[in-house]
Amino acid sequence: MVKELKFLTSLWKTNLAAAMEYRVAFISQSIGMILNDGVYFLIWIIFFDRFKDIRGWQLTDMFMVFGISAGAYGLSGMLFGNAFNLADIIVNGRLDYYLSLPRPTLLHVLASQASPSGFGDFLYGFISYFASGQFSPDGFGRFILGLILATVVFVSFLVIVQSLTFWLGTGGALTGIAINAMVTFALYPITLFNNTAKLILFIVVPAAFMGAVPAGFVRSFSWSSIGLMILAAAGFLALALLLFQLGLRRYESGSAIQVEV
Repeated sequence: MVKELKFLTSLWKTNLAAAMEYRVAFISQSIGMILNDGVYFLIWIIFFDRFKDIRGWQLTDMFMVFGISAGAYGLSGMLFGNAFNLADIIVNGRLDYYLSLPRPTLLHVLASQASPSGFGDFLYGFISYFASGQFSPDGFGRFILGLILATVVFVSFLVIVQSLTFWLGTGGALTGIAINAMVTFALYPITLFNNTAKLILFIVVPAAFMGAVPAGFVRSFSWSSIGLMILAAAGFLALALLLFQLGLRRYESGSAIQVEV
């Protein structure tokens, strides 16, 4: 475990150094994402200016939801950028390189690339949290914990969806649908959905664990909420690891032994 953590740290440092080599692009992309997220949130500000409440959810709650969702999306891109590209890596036979090295294949694949724009989303998550006006030392700690668990669920879900590429032979379009579904439904109050839709958002497309559930936990501590989030993170992570390992047994080499930078 210690060796793998050191390995991850080295990859993250390398990715950061690569991103900072083009600082102007890095900063502009980050600022661009912050502005993009802010403009998108204006819709909710305008909406709540007219309707003060949506089945118990208010504007301050939406700040929290956006904070968790944007932060988790950004953190996923910063630390595990290839979680968005796994299907293409499998289809193009680029797993050969990672399989040739004595490191956990999935971990190496996911962390070997970072998305510079992810830093903007990550930073916006904190901006949104502080803008909610609900800051407190213990609440901030819950925000960090919720952000981490939401990231685990999101990355695991992406791995699960893209691991189907081993059987389907393609997965690029499915990946886009999965990302859009997670992000879109995570940004809506959970009370808007009926019981059937809620079941889908908790089990099939776990967007509730990227928005409403951690946001509710940040608002007020609940053992049931933290237990549910930990169970979801552990469950989806275990399923992601299982599907990827099963998929590797079906993987056909693309004769793509090459240097990845």
